[in-house]
Amino acid sequence: MDHVELLALFDRDLREGARPDGPDARVERTGGVVRQVAPAPGWNGVVWSALDEAGADAAIAGQIGHYTGLGLDFEWKLYGHDRPADLGRRLRAAGFTPGPEETLMIGEAAALALDATPPEGVRVVQVTDPAGVDLVADVHEKAFGADSSWLRHQLLARLSADPDTVVAVVAMDGDEPVSAARMELVPGTPFAGLWGGGTVPGRRGRGIYRTLVAHRAQAAATRGYRYLQVDASSQSRPILERLGFLALTTTTPYEYAS
Repeated sequence: MDHVELLALFDRDLREGARPDGPDARVERTGGVVRQVAPAPGWNGVVWSALDEAGADAAIAGQIGHYTGLGLDFEWKLYGHDRPADLGRRLRAAGFTPGPEETLMIGEAAALALDATPPEGVRVVQVTDPAGVDLVADVHEKAFGADSSWLRHQLLARLSADPDTVVAVVAMDGDEPVSAARMELVPGTPFAGLWGGGTVPGRRGRGIYRTLVAHRAQAAATRGYRYLQVDASSQSRPILERLGFLALTTTTPYEYAS
């Protein structure tokens, strides 16, 4: 499958055909837009749109009105191939703030150059209970310097209501959690998404992130998922390219505060 076909499959299955990311979220399709609505601290935002120059500004205003009416902040997840070509400019003009640009990368799970052997003294533990979720959330806060209450809420809900659609792992160095990540499986599609891979400062550069990618890739392949999808930061993109992931387009979060 070439890049154009793969990107079209991604758009169809994971964006236009998006599923809720938790049991208390819902996906709505209205006016050329696909969006998720979830009670706080869940994720709210636009995942796909089919807009033209004539209707884009009205569609943006409609989404602002919808979410602010619910008292919710939200994100418009903009991809580099979305139309109209100036959609990012229109979002900024409407009051959105862009976050760091990332790269959408896809890898074929069974064909990646992966070694799942962790560095000496490190073991990978699968998360199945609230204590494990706390470890994932704690690593997230230390690795990214960001609040992780939404992650704790979402992961607990997924493990409780639909455990077959999520794999979460923690890398332990002795008794200390030093890295964590999760994988979200999308039934009925060939895609599994790799999310939240982060290692705490002072433990980076040892291959732990690579180990967690390999662990999740093996889990995806075992479950019959062909492709792994990652929104890669500038730090993780070179690692993923060496493992065999392909860059398809860019993705930028545009945030709107009610």
